[in-house]
Order: sequence, then C-alpha cells, then structure tokens
Amino acid sequence: MKKVLTYGTFDLLHVGHINLIKRAKDLGDYLVVGLSTDEFNAGKNKEAYHSYENRKYILESIKYVDKVIPETNWEQKISDVIENDIDIFVMGDDWKGKFDFLKDYCEVVYLPRTIGISTTKIKSDLHRVNNG
Repeated sequence: MKKVLTYGTFDLLHVGHINLIKRAKDLGDYLVVGLSTDEFNAGKNKEAYHSYENRKYILESIKYVDKVIPETNWEQKISDVIENDIDIFVMGDDWKGKFDFLKDYCEVVYLPRTIGISTTKIKSDLHRVNNG
C-alpha cells in the first residue's frame, strides 16, 4: 500500500483544496492530511475562520482522506513521514523546494495550484463585499 501525506490549514474549503486532496490521493492508496492546529496557525500569525475541530471534521468527511493528524510545528514533518510510513509527500507548487529535505525519507511531489482560487482570495473578496 502506497501512503501519501500532505499538510494545510484547509480553512474555507474550496475547489482548490478538493483538487489538491484528490490529486494527492490519486498518487497512492492511503491519504494522510496534516491539519494545522489553531495554536500553530496563531504562531504563524494566521487565524482560521473554522476551529481545528471543525476543519478536521470536514476533512474526515471527504472521501479521499483516510486519516487526519494535527500539525503543531514546522519540525514534525520527518517524524510524521516515519511514524505514518509515508511513501510520497505532496504540497502545492507554491512551496516548491521548501520540503526537499524529506527526499531522504520519501518521494516529494509539488502539485500545481488551482488557478484563480485560494482561501486568501475568498477572505479578501468577502472583506471587500462587506466593506463596500
């Protein structure tokens, strides 16, 4: 069985998230998603609209996701790969090169993002609409 791992905040779930998750799952048989905790996001000066528990529940409801684990810090990637017996690590190509250190432990794949959609864009559009 080939296991795949990806990470993200997955807030305000949109088609770009689903595309990434589906394409990650298509690379293997079992998909593990590392989900940024609220505390980890706060340390990155990010705030998710939905709580960790709600984002986790939403991800677990997606047919492509087999397991959700908490992402609590940047340094946990190697141990997550080892502990979950990961074969392929997947991230969006805006992170290209940032996780190449994992190549000693598994294959690293950077997938193209879905054009024209992002959580940042959604939040910006909502802010603009609400503030006239």
